[in-house]
Amino acid sequence: LTSHTTTHLVSIRFHRLVHSQTYKYLKEVRIGTMPSMTSSIAISSSHAGGARQRSSGFVRRNLSCRRNPQVAASSSSSSASVVNASTTTAPVDNLITARSVSQGVAAVILGGGAGTRLYPLTKQRAKPAVPIGGAYRLIDIPMSNCINSGISKIYILTQFNSTSLNRHLARTYNFQGSIGSSGFVEVLAATQTPGAGGKEWFQGTADAVRQYVWLFEDVKNKSVEDVVILSGDHLYRMDYMQFVQAHRNADADITVSALPMDDSRATDFGLMKIDDSGRIIDFAEKPTGEELQSMKVDTTVLGLSADRAKENPFIASMGIYVFKASAMLDLLEIHFPDANDFGSEIIPGAKDLGLNVQAYLFDGYWEDIGTISAFYNSNLALTDENPVFSFYDRSAPIYTMSRYLPPSKLLECEITDSIIGDGCNIREAAIKHSVIGLRTLIGENCVIEDSMIMGADYYERMEECELMPGCLPIGVGANSVIKKAIVDKNVRIGSNCQIINKDNVQEANREEDGYIIKDGIIVLIKDSVIAANTII
Repeated sequence: LTSHTTTHLVSIRFHRLVHSQTYKYLKEVRIGTMPSMTSSIAISSSHAGGARQRSSGFVRRNLSCRRNPQVAASSSSSSASVVNASTTTAPVDNLITARSVSQGVAAVILGGGAGTRLYPLTKQRAKPAVPIGGAYRLIDIPMSNCINSGISKIYILTQFNSTSLNRHLARTYNFQGSIGSSGFVEVLAATQTPGAGGKEWFQGTADAVRQYVWLFEDVKNKSVEDVVILSGDHLYRMDYMQFVQAHRNADADITVSALPMDDSRATDFGLMKIDDSGRIIDFAEKPTGEELQSMKVDTTVLGLSADRAKENPFIASMGIYVFKASAMLDLLEIHFPDANDFGSEIIPGAKDLGLNVQAYLFDGYWEDIGTISAFYNSNLALTDENPVFSFYDRSAPIYTMSRYLPPSKLLECEITDSIIGDGCNIREAAIKHSVIGLRTLIGENCVIEDSMIMGADYYERMEECELMPGCLPIGVGANSVIKKAIVDKNVRIGSNCQIINKDNVQEANREEDGYIIKDGIIVLIKDSVIAANTII
């Protein structure tokens, strides 16, 4: 029992698996709410009302075991205006995974490049460490998908601004002693070594994996048959083991996850052409005109209905792959030792060598969070009544760090279609169609519309700020207005400010003043100070 909360969770855990195909579930005796789980508040009306909490269990399952409805915790829906939905924290001691086919699979999550298109959100952090949804970071998406798929051997390759990413991973996904002796989460940083054969910084996705390819010859990976290559900056929910199973059923050397695509978006993606068996026979990078038309395929081969196939005659690569481990080692070390990228070099080269390269259709929501506008739109889409992607999926939760923050406090507020994270203090404010992150402080008579405020990394007491001449408290000062903006963490906004893009500027670099405008969206830079009465 913990002393920092009035509600407690008593857990009885079964630590050993008796049979390889038998699950021992975490049994929970639930008294009140779970202190080990952070929560967000999804608000869909203009006033605050009571809510009935839902519990999210820690039970995970693999393809070999169907869900037991008698074991699963019950969930009740509520029509109240405030839905208190848990954002499940990473299971530290509470995750019990059966030994199954997933033990032969390892995942490699790529930390991404410098993230110039997401700048200034990547000024002090790697792309996968960018906060999203009021409580999460982008890296939580592939990590949670791995956990929910039963994949317990996970590598994360990092290079740029990786300090906060490494810290988040270490604090959130410490699975030692909980997922079996064969499971692990390891962060692999880019390094340089001396000598003629020394390593350089990662030159691309394939080069990053090549520099650590020796790991797949290590004794702890002797059972790994397939390697899933993932990106750390995509927003989607996917069962990777279904992906792997399709790869194995086709006896493929490589399988590429593909999205069905219509004509309007096809020119923005790398497209693939397949034969009647789903085998990839051609690639084209962002084709146009006749080249685009030549890439049309019959997507019913991959499982789309005839009507949907007619609407979506193209398939685009998601940048997610399954490699047969032996094939990956041969391609990286023997056939293409100088190739740097999987999508443009390794995989087309493997096709030309005659390897079996298959396409796997993923017909769900997927978004590449690669630009400011994509990031902004994806976050605000979470506030929709029926969002295309939701963190509130009890069957496949998204895990994140347990922060043990108090509930948010809203005094005389008018809030519509918004998400409010933990630990916020908001007074007499009007908030509409916005995402408010952890520990956000908003003063009286503020108006927040169509905006994402990431919050703060820590609380700051008023007396601490008063010790520094001219100090502004972290948060939004009284009587301020913020519209169509992204406010990064720890920003100090004085009173009577208007962050509204008054002149409808589409692009502006005012980094010295604490902000940048991209695609008409104002981005206030992390730790910046916006003086009182400022108009942007």
